[in-house]
Amino acid sequence: MDVTRTRPSLYGEIAHGLGFWTDRSAVHEAAAQGRALKLQQLIQAGAAVNIVAMDSITPLHEACIQGQTQCVRLLLDAGAQVDARNIDGSTPLCDACAAGSLDCVKLLLEYGATVNPPLFTFSPLHEACMGGNSDCVQLMIDRGAFMEAHDCHYGTPLHVACARQHYDCTKVLLTAGANVNASKLNETALHHAAKMKNTDLIELLVEFGGNVFARDNLNKKPIHYTSTGSPSFLCLEFYENTPLSLQQLSRVTVRRVLGTRAPEVVPKLGLPSRIINFLSYVPPPVVKIKSHDRMLNLKRISEDQMGRRNNLLYSASQDTNHKALYKHKINN
Repeated sequence: MDVTRTRPSLYGEIAHGLGFWTDRSAVHEAAAQGRALKLQQLIQAGAAVNIVAMDSITPLHEACIQGQTQCVRLLLDAGAQVDARNIDGSTPLCDACAAGSLDCVKLLLEYGATVNPPLFTFSPLHEACMGGNSDCVQLMIDRGAFMEAHDCHYGTPLHVACARQHYDCTKVLLTAGANVNASKLNETALHHAAKMKNTDLIELLVEFGGNVFARDNLNKKPIHYTSTGSPSFLCLEFYENTPLSLQQLSRVTVRRVLGTRAPEVVPKLGLPSRIINFLSYVPPPVVKIKSHDRMLNLKRISEDQMGRRNNLLYSASQDTNHKALYKHKINN
């Protein structure tokens, strides 16, 4: 029985006459399991590569979800729709980003996948941040992904990265110029970091200008989502009571004005390399000396003898000294 275009109002692929609806096909199975030889045989035998399962998932979706790069290439070469939508509206690029498959992401982009498809749920960049692959995040940003795109759940990709505690993804977004104080229902990324009790994320967000006094729709500041006396509480309390230095404020202001253009514009400002590095959040070089046949790293000297977080950062920059004051405070 030919069921092609039987339900055009419900399934996008069928609506465009690109496939037909089935529970699940052999092509889906081969693509999901990475059985490239079997998939190739099915294609050569005339199997439809745009066949749509009950949830509107195509074989290309399946291959991308599982990170099966070879199967992805076979399907694309055979005419698979690179921007096919499943029942949630997600494209194969969304699935590849969610899986953290950098090779699949590169391949889909090579075949013309849309970087910013019109979605109500997660964009490919949101999915990359959810999955935690910072290389995928960087690639999507390099290809023009919208860093301020809002989904219907979390907000921006930065919200997602912080809610999932993906430090590297968060740093990639901030370095690329993402708005650190972007909000959804007045909730910022710093609120998410505080809820997760993640001190490293809190420090990173504040370093890039995160507002510790921002209040969400419940009139709560980030500190209100921490436990009194906990490291995350002490961290936020310190930053509430200790203003950023003029040096730090200058950097935050410059980058806020430049926004997503900061990575491109800052190196062209004609300033000394040390200032360029500071504005670009490039850490100072690590100084090493030889003593008693051992290399001592002067940038970070551990003084933790009770299992407590007690590292003092040693650097010539005022920014690092500011952090050292906080480190000293929470351990005394």
